[in-house]
Amino acid sequence: VQLQASGGGLVQPGGSLRLSCTVSGRIHAINDMNWYRQSPGKQRELVASISSHGGTTYADSVRGRFTISGDNAKNTVYLQMNSLKAEDTAVYYCNGGVWTIDGYDLYWGQGTLVTVSS
Repeated sequence: VQLQASGGGLVQPGGSLRLSCTVSGRIHAINDMNWYRQSPGKQRELVASISSHGGTTYADSVRGRFTISGDNAKNTVYLQMNSLKAEDTAVYYCNGGVWTIDGYDLYWGQGTLVTVSS
């Protein structure tokens, strides 16, 4: 199983980016998918989650600006980020619980860098 994150880049304050995370491999089912982020010198923090039933939760710092969504047919989860601020600068990681023939496990993507700067 692999999680491939993409979509990061440089954006000005107030701008938008959409991150994608695609799960590939011999998958039976996908449970919750999450986006985390980590800034230099800070601990990794949970940004947003989406359950297998489509329920979503957000960190207070991004609620109202970020939207997490999923496309089950593509095994892909998205993070639409609007009204970006300098403090959103971080490496963003996707993470998810996946069922395979070997059982259930948690997997991480490789991270994608988001830089918000003028």
